[in-house]
Amino acid sequence: MATTYLDAILAAHRARVAADDRAIEPLIEAAQGGPRTRGFTAALTNGFSVIAEVKRRSPSKGAIAADLDPVALAAAYERGGAACVSVLTDTEHFGGSPADLISARDAVDVPILRKDFTVSLADVCDTRIMGADAVLLIAAALDDAELADFHALALELGLDALVEVHDEPELARALRVGATLVGVNQRDLVTFAVDTERAVRMAPQMPAGVVRVAESGIGGPDDVVPLAAAGYHAVLVGESLVRSADPAAAVAALRGVGREADQ
Repeated sequence: MATTYLDAILAAHRARVAADDRAIEPLIEAAQGGPRTRGFTAALTNGFSVIAEVKRRSPSKGAIAADLDPVALAAAYERGGAACVSVLTDTEHFGGSPADLISARDAVDVPILRKDFTVSLADVCDTRIMGADAVLLIAAALDDAELADFHALALELGLDALVEVHDEPELARALRVGATLVGVNQRDLVTFAVDTERAVRMAPQMPAGVVRVAESGIGGPDDVVPLAAAGYHAVLVGESLVRSADPAAAVAALRGVGREADQ
């Protein structure tokens, strides 16, 4: 029986994959014919950046904004200066959907990350087919062969791959597959507890040339300052922006403080 959030989520996703009888080659062909990608990584290299997330709920917090409008929210994020938008597409555990991603993508010009638990080559293809510009690969959810294969396919399809890590061994695994876009998640995916010092602690382990993203535990501008000072190119922020009365202003505040700290 699954005993952690991550166990339960991965079990559900792997069961879905086991029931998926689609052949991979036609999916790859369909993905290669998808809309042109918008350059997710490149969008994060023009000064300190914010990746703003469309997020309805989470397993640990429950409902955050179950009835949010992904079009209005994504547009507000873009007005506030978000470099990219992240969209949850996991339905069972996060209340998201591919429809949320498609709607958000159509509403903005900035690149889109599909935030989900990628556990198969088909998932990578589906990410491209639904119009995302980047796929999330969680090191803790994948073995070495899966991480390498999914990363290689993503690049082949024109996707950027955000490889998410939680500690030094996972960072080493990410670098071995050639990851150049790495996210440090400050939330433990086993307990879902947040360690707000994790990203700063790991920053010195990141080699030059890697675009660095800090994820989770970012409640406001004060949390951005040490991350920007530590050398992160971007922060990925969901809950605090979704709950904000003025998401555009909240994004602008995070971006402004980050750029000041990055000087």
